[in-house]
Amino acid sequence: MIRRFLAAFAGLALLSGSAACGTGDGTADDRITLTVDDFGSFGYKQLLDEYEAAHPELRVVERVTEFKQHHQDLAARLDAGTGAGDVVAVEEGYVVEFRNRSADFVNLLDLGAGALESTWLPWKWDATLSADGTGQMGLGTDVGGLAMCYRPDLFTAAGLPAARESVAAMWPSWPDYIAAGRRFQAADLPVKWTDAASNIYNQILAQQPTGYYDRGENLTIETQPGVKTAWDLTVSMVRAGESAKYVAFNPQWLAALQGGRFATLTCPAWVLGWIQQNAPATRGQWDVTAVPGGAGNWGGSWLTVPRQSAHPREAYALAAWLTAPEQQLRIFKETGNLPSVPALYDDPAVTGFQNAFFSGAPVGRIFTAAVSRKPAQYLGLHNASVRTIVEDKLSKVEIGRLTPEAAWQEAVTEATAVR
Repeated sequence: MIRRFLAAFAGLALLSGSAACGTGDGTADDRITLTVDDFGSFGYKQLLDEYEAAHPELRVVERVTEFKQHHQDLAARLDAGTGAGDVVAVEEGYVVEFRNRSADFVNLLDLGAGALESTWLPWKWDATLSADGTGQMGLGTDVGGLAMCYRPDLFTAAGLPAARESVAAMWPSWPDYIAAGRRFQAADLPVKWTDAASNIYNQILAQQPTGYYDRGENLTIETQPGVKTAWDLTVSMVRAGESAKYVAFNPQWLAALQGGRFATLTCPAWVLGWIQQNAPATRGQWDVTAVPGGAGNWGGSWLTVPRQSAHPREAYALAAWLTAPEQQLRIFKETGNLPSVPALYDDPAVTGFQNAFFSGAPVGRIFTAAVSRKPAQYLGLHNASVRTIVEDKLSKVEIGRLTPEAAWQEAVTEATAVR
C-alpha cells in the first residue's frame, strides 16, 4: 500500500514525449539510452544526472508516472513485449503479481546479484526471490518500517500517559494496545481509538512468521495460526468499539485526520510525509512511538530489469548503484525514504533523525528497530486475492453486516477456492 496514496497527492512530475523507451540501440550521438521507470518520490533525479555524467557512454532518462498507472503500464508493456523501461520499480503491493511472471524479467543472479545478497534485510531479499532460490527479480530500494502515530493531547484528555516512552511501555503487545483502547473509549471523548480495522489487521498479520501462504504455495489460513491470530485480535478491537470505521486515505478519512477524530494510526515512514503534506495544520499535534509487537513493515519497492531491455547488463549496473548503501543513505537524507540496508541502521544520520513536525520524535531509530526485527514472511502468488477476501469479510464485521464467526467461515471457503 505504500506510495499509491503518496503518489496520488504528491504532484508527480510527468516526463515529456521526448523520453522515449530506453530499449533501443542508442541515440543519435551513439550513446546507449537507459530508461528508469518509477513513481512517487524515489529521489533519483540528481543521482541519475551524476551517473550519466560518470558514464559518458550512457544517456539516462527517468519516466515518473502515477502509482497505479505505473504498474498497469508495466503489465501492458510486458504483455506487448515492448515499451518497458530498462530499470523499472515495483512496489510491495504488486511484487507478488510480477514475481508470478518472473520469466519477463532478467534473473539478476545471472548478472552477479548473489554477491550482494547480504546488503539487504533478509526478508527484503527474499520477497523477490523465487521459491526455489534460483531466481532473483529485484534489488531493494526503501522499506516503510512501522511505528504508531498518536495524539498526545487526546491521550491526556482520556487520562492515558502521553510521553512516547510511556506510551510504548503501555502497549508492548496488541492485546495491551486493545486494552489501552478500552481505557480511552471509557473516557467518552468524541473520537475513536483508531481509524480502521484493516490497518490494524494487516500490521498484526505482517508480524506473524507465516501469512496466507507458505513457500510451497500452500494456503495456510487454517493450518498456521498467523491469519487467525490477526483476525481474532482485530475482531476484539472492533467489538470493543475502538474503530472509527473509515476507509484509509479516502476524503472522509482525511477529514477525520485533520479534525482529530481518531487517536492512533499505524504509521510507516512514508505516511509521515503524507500527513505533513495533506494535514499541515496538525503540525505538533502528533507524536510517534513503537508499534505494538515491536516489529513491522508497510511498503517499499524493488528495482527490476525487464527481459525486453536491449541493455540488461548496463541496466543491472545502474540498478545496483542506485540501491547501494551510499545512494540509499543520500536518498534518506533528502527524501526520508527509509533504507532497506541494515548496515545503515547504525549510521547517526539515520538513527539520530528526529521529525520536528511529529513533536521531535526519533523516527529514524523507531523505524529501523521495527524493520530489523520483522519476520521474513513469504507472500504467495495468490496473496493479493486472498487478502482482498479476508479484508472484505473483516470490513463487514466492522460495520455489523456479518458476525465474526460467519465472516471467518466465508473467508476460509472463498480463500480455499482461489486458484
